Amino acid sequence: MTRHFLALHDYNEIELYGMLTLARELKAKQKQGTAHRLLEGKTVALIFEKASTRTRVSFEVGVFQLGGHGLFMSSGTSQMGRGEPIKDSARVMSRYCDGVMIRTFGQEIVEEFARYSSIPVINGLTDLFHPCQIMADLLTVIEYKHTYEGLTFAWVGDGNNMANTWIEAAAIFGFDLKLACPQGYEPDAAVLAWAQAQAPGRIQLTTDPKVAVQDADVINTDVWASMGQESEQKEREQAFAGYCLDDALLALAKPDCIVLHCLPAHRGEEISDSVIEGRNSVVWDEAENRLHIQKAIMATLIK
Repeated sequence: MTRHFLALHDYNEIELYGMLTLARELKAKQKQGTAHRLLEGKTVALIFEKASTRTRVSFEVGVFQLGGHGLFMSSGTSQMGRGEPIKDSARVMSRYCDGVMIRTFGQEIVEEFARYSSIPVINGLTDLFHPCQIMADLLTVIEYKHTYEGLTFAWVGDGNNMANTWIEAAAIFGFDLKLACPQGYEPDAAVLAWAQAQAPGRIQLTTDPKVAVQDADVINTDVWASMGQESEQKEREQAFAGYCLDDALLALAKPDCIVLHCLPAHRGEEISDSVIEGRNSVVWDEAENRLHIQKAIMATLIK
């Protein structure tokens, strides 16, 4: 049966940890200059309905390093952008390619594509989930902290796709997560309810950033207005006043905590320049790890 990578909850801890382990092995091989062409002769379609820097570059480079070919497609230059049914596109692409990555808006789009696809479909980002990014973040945590077990994770900001996926990760991997989101900007209620049922007591939701970051081992944040929410920028700036991850907020966490940000960052809004450039920041390793974990995901799924 074809397996897809649409959300973390489709996998258990052992399966996800296996991908993280493979990512570390592939990263070591790349650093050593050792070939790891696990997708030799394979073609992966990379479909973008949202603008991208890290997702596009990391997937294209990743497919190439694995010995395959990445085929970039945008909605503006394909029939999907002209209204071709998703199920038709999925069945056609399955005849041409060995795997598909989609970066789009609604989670229902990748789910419908996967339902009609006979090849693996990878969620490169939707409005609901960002599983590749959180896997890269966990890979970074393991590199710096050697484990995720027993750590306290903090999220400061919008209850967006990143927050939703961190919630899933906390339930699956069994670590403590404290989220600080302004009233009216909470994570998806269904995702939160599922996770709290899976891991009672692990996930705490507050409106106070100070509560969330207190004694945290890992702090993560993201822009206040994601793609498609630009018209809400001014309104969100008011709602998120006090939610900037600055030196004063960082000081409440453990001295050796690490700071994550999926990028791009709006310095001076959700994170200060001093923090993102400071000694606790690991955002550049985090960004690099998108490449390594996505290679592991593709190598695991595409046969």
